[in-house]
Amino acid sequence: MPRPRKWRKVCCLPESTTFGPMDSDNRAEGSVVMTIDEYETIRLIDYEGMTQEECSKSMNVARTTVQRIYNDARRKISEAIIEGKIITIEGGDYTLYSENEHMYGRGRCRRHRFGRQDDPIDA
Repeated sequence: MPRPRKWRKVCCLPESTTFGPMDSDNRAEGSVVMTIDEYETIRLIDYEGMTQEECSKSMNVARTTVQRIYNDARRKISEAIIEGKIITIEGGDYTLYSENEHMYGRGRCRRHRFGRQDDPIDA
């Protein structure tokens, strides 16, 4: 029996979940589905500037797991860009940080770190 998957900690869901080419001709050629945990690794490593080690602590998984998730996410992004496909962000094995839960270091997403007024978690 395989070991059950460990739930990845995610700060918040993306505001936009669909990205792709603006010309309508390519919409029929398919899409790439990126999971929420893949999105979170891209956000933490590329956008927030974390190392894989910091990202793994923030997401509560092993560094090797983060490395695999990150490689899968980058492969999907490159496929979408090169083949002109739409990226849809959905699904995955994740759980959101609770309102009172402290995140590791810089891990808190900018939306929560700076306390946007329209965000229900910070209100």
